Amino acid sequence: MKAKTIILILSVLLTAENIGAQKQETSDSLSRELQEIVVTARQPSTKLIGTTIVSIIPGSNLENLGNALDVLAQLPMIKVEENAVSVMGKSGIEIYIDGRPMRDETELLRILSSNIRKVELDMAPGAAYGSSTGAVLRLTTKRNFVQGMSFSDQFQIQRRRRWSVMDNLSLSYRISNLDLFADFMINHNNSAIKGKTSNSLMYDGRKTIVGSSQNNSYPTTTGIVKAGFNFAKGQQSFGAYYRYNPERGDFINTGTEWLDSDPVIRRNIDRHIKACSHLASVYYENTFSDRYTLHFDGDFRESREKSNVSTSYPESDFQEVNSTDSRKSTLYAGKLYLKFPLWHGDATIGTQDSHTYTSLDYRMMNQQVGEYIPSAITDARQTSAALFASWSRLFGKFSISAGVRYEYVDYDFKKDGRRDEFISRRDHLLTPDISLGYSFYDDSQISLSYKTATVKPPYSQLTGSLSYVGIHEIEGGNPALHDEHMHDIQLFGMWKGFMLQADFTRSIDTYAYVKQLYPADNLQLLMHPVNINVTALNLFLIWSRPIRIWTPNVTFGLYRQWLDLEGKDYDRPIFSYYLDNTFSLPHGWIVTANISGQTSGDMHTNRFATNWFTMDASIGKTFLDKSMTVRLSATDIFNTSNNDWSMSTYGICVDKRQSYDRRGISLSVIYNFQPRKSRYKGSSASEAEMKRL
Repeated sequence: MKAKTIILILSVLLTAENIGAQKQETSDSLSRELQEIVVTARQPSTKLIGTTIVSIIPGSNLENLGNALDVLAQLPMIKVEENAVSVMGKSGIEIYIDGRPMRDETELLRILSSNIRKVELDMAPGAAYGSSTGAVLRLTTKRNFVQGMSFSDQFQIQRRRRWSVMDNLSLSYRISNLDLFADFMINHNNSAIKGKTSNSLMYDGRKTIVGSSQNNSYPTTTGIVKAGFNFAKGQQSFGAYYRYNPERGDFINTGTEWLDSDPVIRRNIDRHIKACSHLASVYYENTFSDRYTLHFDGDFRESREKSNVSTSYPESDFQEVNSTDSRKSTLYAGKLYLKFPLWHGDATIGTQDSHTYTSLDYRMMNQQVGEYIPSAITDARQTSAALFASWSRLFGKFSISAGVRYEYVDYDFKKDGRRDEFISRRDHLLTPDISLGYSFYDDSQISLSYKTATVKPPYSQLTGSLSYVGIHEIEGGNPALHDEHMHDIQLFGMWKGFMLQADFTRSIDTYAYVKQLYPADNLQLLMHPVNINVTALNLFLIWSRPIRIWTPNVTFGLYRQWLDLEGKDYDRPIFSYYLDNTFSLPHGWIVTANISGQTSGDMHTNRFATNWFTMDASIGKTFLDKSMTVRLSATDIFNTSNNDWSMSTYGICVDKRQSYDRRGISLSVIYNFQPRKSRYKGSSASEAEMKRL
């Protein structure tokens, strides 16, 4: 059946090619100068400039690939999975489009690959981005000043173990210097996961096994309604927008539980989620005297989420366990900075401030379970004020950049209305950074950088409440988690088509999950995060060079950590490889085939299983003078991807076997009428706080 479906879709594409109005455009043979390195983008060109990997897209095999996500998936050091972008060996990623931070992931879906000029991946961002930012990804698009109405629509249908469908409509009307825009998106996603968990430990002097099986489905429907404006005249621009994001979801688990050799018990878990968020954002920018740029961003965000959980055992005498939780979060944030020339270089000074409030009202309805998982109301407030300054300059073939960031943080935590003096705290944080670079030739550069960072844990991990998972299992957060303090040394090098990236970090009070006994009248296992100290090395060797119609991108990686917890070492290295391939065929057809794999090894307290070989592929084509893109994709073709892991902490050995539904096929159709560049020009006043919420 699947084979017939694929043949039918390919037949439709071939027919559309014959009847569609096709018109060959001359490729953009733009030559750009990047810090005294001239790159002619007739072929895909990737350069290392300081600590930034720069890829030129026009004239390359990636130009007509599809949308921005499709392009990013084929570039060095970047991974795209489930429409989420990540950077190998990095966390805390920020994405900028035409100099403005990306507001939501759908923005990348709406950008055609033919409209992208270049992609820059900064692996050592300075103080202006915040100390917790591990990498910055910047996309620059071709400018388009078409007046009047324009719109784009993207439709995608996907089949894995369940059906999923998404549609995104974007409208824009430009008159003179005013740009009005509105976006509407509906997304119904239904994923499924199967798994089995086994916990073994010594309890009451004998070996004990606590096990469970899971057969989960996650039908979720989300929507986005967004409207705003941009106004630009001369050197000044300002704008604002409002976004409403509702969500409805269900978690359905039909599984089993068992203890030692006792009979297996059937278990059903049903969780219903109702959530929504409001976001209002404004910005103002002015460049004066052709040398000074002043920029301001302001954000207000409010989100609410309610959920009801019911756990029942239909074939046993165990009582049904019901609980509810209600979460509310608000954020006020502002960012102001000034860019100006200084000492024959470029300088930036600014301030970034935010106030965050989050509360959780957790109610356990089962009296017996409530004896060890009580109801609780927790409140957390944080006020943050930061000052930052950075400076960069070229000295012939040498380059230098340096920055410093000072941040004051006041964190107040209350449980059931009482302030916890042990958890509440005030911090003064100073995080400097410096980077040095040298260019031997156009295709040979090297750079060395050092930075410190303070990374705050997500608010979801700071909650003091516990959740019922099974008769003998509990999950929860840890309000006593400290902020992570990290030292990071990075080495970058490029020689012709080869690149080397080495990243050595020392993290104090980062967090990792552990499982340990929980004090109760009966056997209870608690999974929660704790602070740990870990030293890690990330090493990547990359080769990328176009060969006629073929653009390969080969990456070999190594992750090695040094971690000791309760006298046990977690230090087995993980070796990985990535082979991304893009083929530009006649008549505008584009084919991709991406292969990856990794060995078994430790990452924090988890030992991940071997994943030797996985493969994704796609075939696509543009129609109607490149206004429409049709793309057929297949993920995990050989059904070899897994998420198996084990963990041994505090005398408890956990073995988790999971089967995700990554194997599937999807068809996406994108149509752009008078396609345009990114609409909203403002940046985020507090990206880190939004991610934590």
